[in-house]
Amino acid sequence: MTESKARVVVVGGGYAGVMAANRLCKGTADVTLVNPRATFVERIRLHQLAIDNDDAVEDYATILNGDIRLVVDGAERIDAAARRVELTSGAALEYDYLVYAVGSTGAVPAGVQGAREFAYPLSELEQAQRLRARLADTPMAAPVVIVGGGLTGIEAASEFAEAGRTVTLVCDKLAPSLSDPGRRSVAKRLRKLGVTVIETPVSAVTADAVLLADGQTLPSAVTVWTAGFGVPGLAAASGLTTDAAGRLLADETLTSVDDDRIVGTGDAVSPSGLPYRMSCQAALPLGAQAANTILGRIAGTDPAEVSVPMSGQCISLGRCAGTVQLQRKDDTPTNAYIGGRAGAFVKEHVCRWTLKWMAGEAKKPGSYRSLKGADRGLQVSEAGKLAAIR
Repeated sequence: MTESKARVVVVGGGYAGVMAANRLCKGTADVTLVNPRATFVERIRLHQLAIDNDDAVEDYATILNGDIRLVVDGAERIDAAARRVELTSGAALEYDYLVYAVGSTGAVPAGVQGAREFAYPLSELEQAQRLRARLADTPMAAPVVIVGGGLTGIEAASEFAEAGRTVTLVCDKLAPSLSDPGRRSVAKRLRKLGVTVIETPVSAVTADAVLLADGQTLPSAVTVWTAGFGVPGLAAASGLTTDAAGRLLADETLTSVDDDRIVGTGDAVSPSGLPYRMSCQAALPLGAQAANTILGRIAGTDPAEVSVPMSGQCISLGRCAGTVQLQRKDDTPTNAYIGGRAGAFVKEHVCRWTLKWMAGEAKKPGSYRSLKGADRGLQVSEAGKLAAIR
């Protein structure tokens, strides 16, 4: 008698979802990947798409195992009791296990007047394409203001300035996740590219200007918003427990606290209320971990607790320079970094290797390996104490 395969539905075809889907082909699982787009989006290249020097997409055929069924559709609701995913098209998929890998989105705050109406976010394919079209219709000499001093804002400012745009970067603090030496490296490159950096909060955005909290008004033909990320509301809409930001709340095996048939991964999961930094660096090992948890359950073995190495932050500063901030395993920065052309070389190879790692897992499920991450035991214990106090 042929043993029937467990039906696994992976919701989300980003870095974590693809890695999880490929890894699941290692065992007795029938895998379906649900994604609203027919192509894989390289989110780490969207700033390049906006300036039109990369398309930021990859054919799923090159990075997805051939046994995986790809359903191009959106997920509207997860019916955990019935083990069913209701799709935007009106169809539904039954599952034995579900991987929740919906990723993250750009978050433009309602509290900043005019931001949602006039600013251009840069965290999804369609947003980057819309921004590219806007820039194509805007004279090169016209001022561009980028709001947000994190990695996305820095990369966009550098790319746009290197292409000849007049760029101002506005933020509360430039590169807050970097060490002081790493931050100085970034600031030096931005100055060389002619980017003006203003560390002052934004109070409002209009069709042709950005207003700052200190009273300054910056002319802006195009305002790009990169300050902050959010997550899709699918988990909360489905009645699943989430953290304050809307991430699926899970235990240290990435299993939903509500249902051991639902496993989260990537940007949209919060293990023990302590989510990893939103990044493809975390997404790939988290995707593999989520698959391992499900494969363990199918096999009747206990899944391992999450262990994700966070070794650095790679920042492109145009095509000719970069800064690679080296991190400890707990994701805190050291004073060591790689800058200049060497930094650009490392960053570009990291971008290429993310695709190679997924493609390698597609060809040989179970082949991807990551280093062991920091011990989260103390962090989880302290978080539990704080939650009890609150």
